[in-house]
Amino acid sequence: MLTQGRFDLFCRAVTDFGVEHVVLLQDGREIFRHDWKPEERQLQYSVSKSFTGTAVGFALEEGRLTLDDPVISFFPDELPAVIPDNLRLLRVRHLLTMQTGHPTPWLMGSQRKTMKERDWVRFALSRPVPERPGTVFCYSNLGPYLMGVILERLTGMSLTDYLMPRLFEPLDIPYPAWEKDPLGQTFGAGGLHLTTTELARFGELYLQRGCWEGRQVIPASWIRLVERTEVISEDGESYSLLFWRGRHDSLCAVGRYGQYCAIVLEKNLVVAMNSMDEEDSHLLEYVWSYLYGEL
Repeated sequence: MLTQGRFDLFCRAVTDFGVEHVVLLQDGREIFRHDWKPEERQLQYSVSKSFTGTAVGFALEEGRLTLDDPVISFFPDELPAVIPDNLRLLRVRHLLTMQTGHPTPWLMGSQRKTMKERDWVRFALSRPVPERPGTVFCYSNLGPYLMGVILERLTGMSLTDYLMPRLFEPLDIPYPAWEKDPLGQTFGAGGLHLTTTELARFGELYLQRGCWEGRQVIPASWIRLVERTEVISEDGESYSLLFWRGRHDSLCAVGRYGQYCAIVLEKNLVVAMNSMDEEDSHLLEYVWSYLYGEL
């Protein structure tokens, strides 16, 4: 059972690791929180991927695309002159599961800072694809970035505008800032800004299988798909559709410097954290150790 004592122990343990906010929701209500500084919107880094994935769930329900659509069909004007066979085999599902056939991560933060290319779609589609899509896991920003662009082209609006009436407004989340590429397309692999409280609401929505205040917000079919999809990373970790899978039957949206939204299904619990942990201290392990007594 979660207790104030365990939560206080957890807060003391993570104080030196740049943690700024922790919010715990259980059974639909906030049970604990600690703010080391006043709450404000913060960059969520790769937590953003899970929001892009959620947008895919809406698009699937609306019949705008399928998981088996060829990726090249969405980019007729940006393809290389000679299209490699493996690029022809790339499907939407591969963008969501980090199985694009690229053994090297692309469009990561350090790369984007020094890129001279302005057309990131053309750049992404020109990367060598030595492995057959669906056979090798490689965590990369390339897949979710292309996914976000596909959604914008299908809907004729920005990813944020598409999600406002479908996701953000039902959760009472005002219009958020989201990073753009040099051509003005949303960077679906990162760059979304939210508060920890807003992040916790997103987790609670998934915990409630897409329902919010009696309304089915996220399609139930997408929630089921996320919960049952599992691929194994090169380190033996489990991944779903732009969510990590973790202990205690959890789904986790994870950002680079300690941004977490852990949806712990077996505990009916959401743990939302925002940090600036530049040492990569694996803060989610402290959640399991201190909150669940796994020391």
